[in-house]
Amino acid sequence: MVVAMRSIRPIQRLVDQLEGLPGIGPKTAQRLAYYMLRFPQDRLERFAEAVERLKKDTKMCERCFNVDEESPCRICSDRGRNSSQICVVETPLDLLALERSDGYTGVYHVLHGVINPLNNIGPNDIYLPQLLKRIKDEQVDELIIATNPSMEGEATAMYIANKVKEMGEEVRVTRIGRGLPTGADLEYADDTTLSRAMEGRKEME
Repeated sequence: MVVAMRSIRPIQRLVDQLEGLPGIGPKTAQRLAYYMLRFPQDRLERFAEAVERLKKDTKMCERCFNVDEESPCRICSDRGRNSSQICVVETPLDLLALERSDGYTGVYHVLHGVINPLNNIGPNDIYLPQLLKRIKDEQVDELIIATNPSMEGEATAMYIANKVKEMGEEVRVTRIGRGLPTGADLEYADDTTLSRAMEGRKEME
C-alpha cells in the first residue's frame, strides 16, 4: 500500500502564511516556500527581520493617511508642494504611481479603499470623513479625484463631488482624464498614461 506523504510542518506553516497574501494561491505559495528553503540562513534571517520591522518602522500620516517613516509624511512636510491642491487616491500604491509620473506638485489624501456596498464598505469605513474635514479646515482650491476607473471608484468619486457641493465650499472638483481604461488600476499604469490622465482632468458636474 502506498502511503501519501504528509506535509512537512515548517514548510506548511510558511505556505499557509503566503497563501493569505493577495494573488497567491496554494501552488504559488508552495513554490515560494520551497524556493525560500534554498536561501542561505543569513538571507532568510534578513527577510524575516524585514517582515518583522514592517509595521514597527512605518507610520500612517496624520494628515493625508499615506504610509511613511514619519508623520506628517515627507510629502505633507514639503513646503515646496502646493497644499491648496489635493489629489484623492485609493491606496498608497496609487500615490507612488502618480509620484513616479513626475508631474504633480500638490499634496494627497489616501482613502485606503472605496465605497463598496456589496462588501459592506460605506463612506465611514474609509478615510472620507477626514477628507471632508480637510476641505473644511484647510485652504483648498482644487480637489483632484484620482480613484480608479472601476464602478466602485466612479461611485466614490461622485459621492465626494456631491458632498463637496453640499458643503458649499468654493472648491474646484476635477476627475483625472480618461487615459486610463475602464477597470484599470492606477498602480499598474505607465508614467506617460498617468501624466496625460492628470493633465486631461475635467471638472465634475
